[in-house]
Amino acid sequence: MSWHAEDLAWMTAVVRRVVSGFCGLVFLCIIGVIFYRRVKRKGSREENRENLGLEFQHCGANVSFLVTSGILSAEDRKGIDVPFIEFRTILSATDNFSPANKLGQGGFGPVYKGMPPGLGEVAVKRLASQFGQGLKEFKNEVVLIGKLQHRNLVRLLGYSMKDHEMILLYEYMHNKSLDRFIFDRILCMCLDWDLRFDIIMGIARGLLYLHQDSRLRIIHRDLKASNVLLDEDMNPKISDFGLAKIVKGRETEANTTRVVGTYGYMSPEYALDGLFSAKSDVFSFGVVVLEIISGNRNTGYYHNQQAFSLISYAWGLWKAQKSLDLVDPTLVEACNSIEVLRCMIVGLLCIQEDPRDRPTMVNVVLMLGMDIESLPDPKEPAFVSKRSISRLPSSSSKSEINELTITQEEG
Repeated sequence: MSWHAEDLAWMTAVVRRVVSGFCGLVFLCIIGVIFYRRVKRKGSREENRENLGLEFQHCGANVSFLVTSGILSAEDRKGIDVPFIEFRTILSATDNFSPANKLGQGGFGPVYKGMPPGLGEVAVKRLASQFGQGLKEFKNEVVLIGKLQHRNLVRLLGYSMKDHEMILLYEYMHNKSLDRFIFDRILCMCLDWDLRFDIIMGIARGLLYLHQDSRLRIIHRDLKASNVLLDEDMNPKISDFGLAKIVKGRETEANTTRVVGTYGYMSPEYALDGLFSAKSDVFSFGVVVLEIISGNRNTGYYHNQQAFSLISYAWGLWKAQKSLDLVDPTLVEACNSIEVLRCMIVGLLCIQEDPRDRPTMVNVVLMLGMDIESLPDPKEPAFVSKRSISRLPSSSSKSEINELTITQEEG
């Protein structure tokens, strides 16, 4: 009888061990299934994020992956007028950002040539994540540029984003930027005076559109020769609106504690006090005009020992009644001297120190077609060395300025 009791106890222990082992195995299986489902769900979410912009487009919504990143507000999303492009499409179009497709290096990252399906040739601007302003520039261009349509403004064709990558797609400009031509001693010969004058007029019309005729009143804040692109017919188009600001209503100026832009093109009130307005763009335009006429940069300009900048040198020539000495040597024999002088006067009017003395872009466009005798005399520009002006030799000849008089400005 005792033997049966011992046997029963042994069998009970075996059963308990088997049941315990089975329960443990079931528990481990359950844990494994839960872990597998979580990993799969996480992977699915990542895949959905990649395609979120395209899926929303298929649904007719004007949103993209940027929404999930919190970069664009609900109000911003309503105004996006350009399509979202899948990042893998960008990679394919640029051959994974191949160095062979690289067009150049901008202030916020490299630019590549690509051919996404349905868009043809485009310029792919890859904003580098290490730049502090890259995110702000990206948001500004996506929300702002899509609203602008003008023959002298570069068109934004699409945008994309994945992880830390921010991509902007622009229409491809076959001749790249204006500075590539005017500051190169060989390529500058491709720009005769008629073409340079057309470029000046095109830039002026583009700025006029931004300041007055567009749906928004926009101050570019970074107009310079490298931000003027040239298409296959050498038509100028203003680009890079990452630093642009919208001026609301009837406001004409604003103030900022963070001054951004390019040295040599910034107006004095903006560079020194952070005050910017449409007249800040007018100042930059005046600098670009003088650069187009002379073929020299404003910054780092050492034409002679008397002038430390192109502005200073141009003003000295104007005071000495030797204005045509500013002209690019490649143009001297075949330029329209009256047109050149008119553009120089307009350029000097645009860079006057007091913004109230500078013309609006409406007046600039008008003055570029006026008789020289009808133009006002420019006052002393900003950033001019008083010492350098007095040392420039004067000339007794007044034939090149016709009946214009030069007023000596008192400090």
